[in-house]
Amino acid sequence: MEQQTLIVVGAAVIRDGRVLAAQRAGPEALRGRWEFPGGKVDPGETPAQAVVRECREELGADVRPLHQLGTEAPFPAPGRGHTRPAVLRLWRVELLSGEPQALEHLSLRWIAAAGLRTLDWLPADVPFLDLVEPLLSPGAVTRP
Repeated sequence: MEQQTLIVVGAAVIRDGRVLAAQRAGPEALRGRWEFPGGKVDPGETPAQAVVRECREELGADVRPLHQLGTEAPFPAPGRGHTRPAVLRLWRVELLSGEPQALEHLSLRWIAAAGLRTLDWLPADVPFLDLVEPLLSPGAVTRP
């Protein structure tokens, strides 16, 4: 029986030329590394719905998904014994209400383009930095 690929979604929350980065609290092997906030897509949920739910749970903020950035990146399966293949899909989102808070992370940071590559990002998030960086420049064209 073939295992279905697990879809993990991340949110690129962009405001005033900066993107929100979240510092992992756990598991221990990933603690202190940086990621785009997000999580697994639950059964019966679309990736867009998952982004909204995850931002509410992790950040205490309401967002509106705008569009997916690029395609997807392979996501290393978390922990031992997880053999199910997983991919990360990053969504550009608009912050509707609520100031993001680190409800499940060690900390949050608003990062400008110049600081984007100074953080120790998780491997699955790294391929998206090239897509996010142009969105942080002054006068970046925002696509609906």
